Amino acid sequence: MRIAYLHGGSIPSVYANGIHVMRMCDAFTEAGHDVTLYALPGSYPAGDPHSYYGTRHRFPVRTVPAADGGAAGYRDRAAEVSELLLRGPAPDLIYGRDVHSLGQAPALAPLVYETHLLRDEPDLRRAEQELLERPDLVRIVVITHALADDFRRAHAARDTAPLLVAPDCADPPTTLTSPAPAPRLPGRPGAPRVGYVGHLYEGRGIDLILGLAGRFPAVDFHLVGGTPEDRARWERPCRLTNVHFHGHVPPGAVPAYFPLFDVVLAPYRRKVYTAGALAETGRWASPLKLFEYLAHGRAVIASDLPVLREVLQDGVNCLLRPPDEPAAWEQALTTLLADPALRASLGDRGRRQVLDRYTWRHRADQVLAGLDLQPAADRAGRPRRPNPGRSAMPST
Repeated sequence: MRIAYLHGGSIPSVYANGIHVMRMCDAFTEAGHDVTLYALPGSYPAGDPHSYYGTRHRFPVRTVPAADGGAAGYRDRAAEVSELLLRGPAPDLIYGRDVHSLGQAPALAPLVYETHLLRDEPDLRRAEQELLERPDLVRIVVITHALADDFRRAHAARDTAPLLVAPDCADPPTTLTSPAPAPRLPGRPGAPRVGYVGHLYEGRGIDLILGLAGRFPAVDFHLVGGTPEDRARWERPCRLTNVHFHGHVPPGAVPAYFPLFDVVLAPYRRKVYTAGALAETGRWASPLKLFEYLAHGRAVIASDLPVLREVLQDGVNCLLRPPDEPAAWEQALTTLLADPALRASLGDRGRRQVLDRYTWRHRADQVLAGLDLQPAADRAGRPRRPNPGRSAMPST
């Protein structure tokens, strides 16, 4: 099947949405589909995006710039993407997270819309409403049941396409090709290592990590990720010699860090923000790093939030602690550092959970399962079929 993936962000970039999109296109390609990704030009100087992201399968990435960052610029860009779709081989499916390009896409194939939040910016909300009215929109994909519930309430008056819940995922280490060499970490030989991988935005619990570092002077803490600006904001005032900021690491090189950590942290606050605090997504989050932690068999301490309990279970595949109780995190870290068998048990269960349910290939198959798709050649000259069962809202 020929899939056109429409992405409204830049490739390559330092943002998690780029990782998600590249992993999904990689998994679609692994499943035997012919994928073309349409994205904004890269905002990070990485050269080859496949090497940067560590994707295992090659697929073309067509960059389509926007004249500016305003609504008119994105609408003009969407029109250009539509022209490219019309000029190229007809897709069998148009998939993506770009509401403008999906909403303006030519009626060449069924549409699948994926969203990780509720739209609150007026222009994006209008574009999403127009997309939801299209009869060729056959599925909406969201990442958590919490988001599915809120999406249903937000659009209760509209007969939307069926809704599918597909959490984020990770690739197990055994599937990686040409893994990056293990980095040489700073710190003290023999000291336990606690790791955090991800951005340093507001709501990510960096203050909680630094507080733990102050209480555990014999432990080395490593924070991998963050833009130069965010890193400087936390690192400059930090006077703790057992804290090491590594900054941004190419996504393809990040897996080499996980085996070096004894314990990993996901200390999300109750409100979690995206880059520049443009959106608050804590209620709906399905963090990539949690699945990567689990896939690599790490012992995880995570915030006890309802949305994370959709995947995490305290004492089974992690330890969950309230994000606003530092003493509880101190107790959990003390327990894990003193109990290698518990660390191994939690890590093994998490790894098996990812292998069973949360690989990117599993997700790629899941979001396409049950769609009644015809090859473009079979649709040529035929009237578009109605979209049955739009009121049904299945989820998994």
